[in-house]
Amino acid sequence: MPVESGSSAAARQAKQKRKSHSLSIRRTNSTEQDRSGLQRDMVEGQDSKLPLSLRSNLLDLFSQIEREFENLYIENLELRREIETLNDRLTAEGQTFEGADLAKGALKTKASHSTSQLSQKLKTTYKASTSKIVSSFKATTSRAVCQLVREYVGHRDGIWDLSITRTQPMVLGTASAVNSIKFHPTEQMALTASGDQTAHIWRYMVQLPTPQPVADISQTPCEDDVDFSDKDEADCEVEGPNDCPSIRVATTTLRSHQGVVIAADWLVGGKQVVTASWDRAANLYDVETSELVHSLTGHDQELTHCCTHPTQRLVVTSSRDTTFRLWDFRDPSIHSVNVFQGHTDTVTSAVFTVGDNVVSGSDDRTVKVWDLKNMRSPIATIRTDSAVNRISVSVNQKIIALPHDNRQVRLFDMSGVRLARLPRSNRQGHRRMVCCSSWCEENSTCNLFTCGFDRQAIGWNINIPVLLQEK
Repeated sequence: MPVESGSSAAARQAKQKRKSHSLSIRRTNSTEQDRSGLQRDMVEGQDSKLPLSLRSNLLDLFSQIEREFENLYIENLELRREIETLNDRLTAEGQTFEGADLAKGALKTKASHSTSQLSQKLKTTYKASTSKIVSSFKATTSRAVCQLVREYVGHRDGIWDLSITRTQPMVLGTASAVNSIKFHPTEQMALTASGDQTAHIWRYMVQLPTPQPVADISQTPCEDDVDFSDKDEADCEVEGPNDCPSIRVATTTLRSHQGVVIAADWLVGGKQVVTASWDRAANLYDVETSELVHSLTGHDQELTHCCTHPTQRLVVTSSRDTTFRLWDFRDPSIHSVNVFQGHTDTVTSAVFTVGDNVVSGSDDRTVKVWDLKNMRSPIATIRTDSAVNRISVSVNQKIIALPHDNRQVRLFDMSGVRLARLPRSNRQGHRRMVCCSSWCEENSTCNLFTCGFDRQAIGWNINIPVLLQEK
């Protein structure tokens, strides 16, 4: 009788072990103890350069992934049944819904996706399916009609701010090398804030060009060349940039800040201005004497914006300390201040409305509407998917224009209902972050202007249906 050598016996035992392991792996109803025992046997029976503890951990992780996929598969089957039930219900009512394959498609993701992403995608698919079904029973309402009218180009860098005059002739001002620009309420003067720790007042004079006789068409550039040329088109349409006047000497220089002046605005009447700086203070100046009247302190971090009330001596300042403050100068002897807390990140801007409301935007992706008589909590909250920059509110239509970091501009009413999103594509709209928005309702052609880091300002025509305005 032949005697089996020790090496061949060990090889047969290892082969039997591997065979038993390959069969045991296919058992899907085994208990946790059986699985852990099988894992230990596999670790001991397989040749590997990995440490034993590391191999055991890997097998534990693989078993967890297997269990997770089993749960996802069961959940997917349940979702399919529920979607089919909803489809049958809609079919009985005379409607159709093409969403039965959404749950199936949710599982066709790449292997690199984690199991948690797969689970979240299934849940999102189911929520989207049910929301579409529910929304199909709701009556649709007409939305705002938004149309791009004109693009203003010519800056070499991003545009931080823009402003439109309140008197004739209407002038559009854009701020690129400076941080903000605001026009005087009645006179031809502009207020700018700069990074050199100063604010300047500029006096200008706009003379509309006289109508020119019709020239030869063969020597005249086409309309597209005029509209999208590289010159300043804010005030006039001329043949070259040298024909537009330049103002290089400011009428007044306002000093006393110890940091970047990020914003500035005129108080009602135009005899005083307020500036906001990164030195955590806002200063009130007299325009005629250039003297500092008040220094408004109290913010814990840098200021980001300031705004004045159109009819009252009220000032609101925004800051990176997640708050904005309301300063009351209506009584010369008493200067009260109210602190509004409600955001969780930098307050990028806060602006007044015609009534007793303040609208604030923040990097926390929310916009809040506040009542000046009750500052404890906002009366409306708008939640978005991107940080909000310098907002504006229309006087007549009471619409809030939200410029976002993600190149979008959205319109909401004062109650937080979304009205529209300005169109954006590869050929029109902003291509980078939108920094500011400003309404000009006296202009029937362009009643909303926006600017951004794509070095252009855009004029829009916003038409709100009468039914939405009455709401």
